[in-house]
Amino acid sequence: MTGYGRGVVERGDVRATVDVRAVNHRFLDLKLRGAAVPPALEDAITARVRAAIERGSVAVSIHLARGNAQGGMPAGMRIDGDAAEAAHRQLAALAARLAIPGPDLALILAQPGVITTDDRSDDSASSGAALGALDAALGQLDGMRLAEGAALAAELCARLDELVTLRTQIAVLAAGVPQQLARRLADRVKRLSDEAGIDPARLAQEVALLADRSDITEELVRLASHLDQARALVAGAHAAGRRLDFLVQEIGRELNTIGAKSTTSEITTAVVAAKASLEKVREQVQNIE
Repeated sequence: MTGYGRGVVERGDVRATVDVRAVNHRFLDLKLRGAAVPPALEDAITARVRAAIERGSVAVSIHLARGNAQGGMPAGMRIDGDAAEAAHRQLAALAARLAIPGPDLALILAQPGVITTDDRSDDSASSGAALGALDAALGQLDGMRLAEGAALAAELCARLDELVTLRTQIAVLAAGVPQQLARRLADRVKRLSDEAGIDPARLAQEVALLADRSDITEELVRLASHLDQARALVAGAHAAGRRLDFLVQEIGRELNTIGAKSTTSEITTAVVAAKASLEKVREQVQNIE
């Protein structure tokens, strides 16, 4: 399922901004982007995303800033004033000897040791701000996904209702198959033998054999069970995408078997219509967590 969320949290002098984007995917594919974070914080972020999202391609962008949000240094970086002054004196003295203009600020900042990194980016303030912003972003994302999920649930319920109706039609048609087979076999025997009479016992035996080969009672029972389970999953409150994906495969397998055993055009037509509805269900299931 798709969605987007952003969270911004300030803790002490740390400002954390987290963006979370999710698009459809069969499994959970998580990517962390933006500021480098310590392993402990990365593990905590991964755990929270996995707890909130079962499957989808998820991109989490993290930005940490310390001090003024507009012009402050990035979190974990600072200017060493003493090193900057020493670098300026040395560069200015060299410029004087070479009779060239003195150093500008960019050149001074580029000198080794002037801008340093420390381990403060993984302190409690940074971690707390990042996780708080992540929670806020996941909350926004969840709101968008809930709205999309409601629309998908309505669509899936309509398609599953179509399949239930078609399954009932097939069951009614299947009940009349033995009688149709008996009539067909009797007509065929009359045409081939040119005999007025037919041994009822022999005819009954042949009809029984043909009816057994075309019997779809077991397939209809399993199909009804699969459809009931699918409808229950759609109506439930838990993640159901993977289980629905499995049920769609099983429903398709039963329809294929029914179609292969079909001896009437009416049942074949109903199976074709059911497969068309099932394909629409299959497409939507790929969007469900």
